[in-house]
Amino acid sequence: MTVIVRDFRAEDAEGFARIRHLALPYMLSTPQSVLHDVAHAHPDAYYRPLVAEEDGELIGTVQTGLVHDSPEPGQGYLNVYVHPERRGRGAGTLLVRVAEERLADVSATKLFSWVLDEPAHRAFAERRGYRASRPAHFLRLDLANRPLPPRPAPPAGVELRTAADFADDPRPLFELDAETMLDEPGDIDHEFADYGAWLKETWHHPLLSRELTSVAVVDGRPAAFSAARTDGGTRYGTVMTGTARAHRGRGLAKLAKSDSLHRARAAGLTEAFTGNDAGNGPMLAINKWFGYEICATEVHHVRELG
Repeated sequence: MTVIVRDFRAEDAEGFARIRHLALPYMLSTPQSVLHDVAHAHPDAYYRPLVAEEDGELIGTVQTGLVHDSPEPGQGYLNVYVHPERRGRGAGTLLVRVAEERLADVSATKLFSWVLDEPAHRAFAERRGYRASRPAHFLRLDLANRPLPPRPAPPAGVELRTAADFADDPRPLFELDAETMLDEPGDIDHEFADYGAWLKETWHHPLLSRELTSVAVVDGRPAAFSAARTDGGTRYGTVMTGTARAHRGRGLAKLAKSDSLHRARAAGLTEAFTGNDAGNGPMLAINKWFGYEICATEVHHVRELG
């Protein structure tokens, strides 16, 4: 039996999403979202997903590209996932090697990879020259069986809306997303400056639920938000919750997230997922208040290319 690595093809989308779900069930992925990510990636990202195949069966995937929206050039990433029942066949090693070669070809000088905080996964990364950096947690909330705290009352002058209310002009949400991203803790700084790219990659993403994305509005402008995604079934995830700097300290992030969670439960969703940098104490405290529990931890690893 021979393992090969090749470029992703459209007909791989279902297998690609299935492997990601099996290897990392805390993140939402569907065939439609996989195809969307490939079709609408920014050209400067050089996004090139790869698959590992053994005798016609997909057994591994890697997402690889450049961090095009960072002020620091040359930062690449590769996130490898192998079917849990197909490990030990060399698929992960081959995926890493081919991805690193591709990234070197597009002038990457520093490579980042998320690695599950388990001995075998960390040893795999360390053997290939990656050193551990920042940890981050996946959190899960049982929406079906765990009661949610009551919605906080909006402060005076604050109105709750949804992203759907901004369908005619989502630019104010883009501006809020861009501002909050500047303060997101992590190894890589991001700067959202391309509204057109944001529309393609975020606003029109098939997992985004505009109806469940809650927005706290002050004087007609978005001041805080909690962006929600769903998989078309019963799973829900928040991918960003943040507040504009001028409005912090008023509980608006908690307000928006509470509204989104209550909407999600009323819509019949049963599992809620989110993720936080381990050093993001304020957001971890908010999620603990809602009843989220840590279900897994990843560690960001980095390797400098010579």
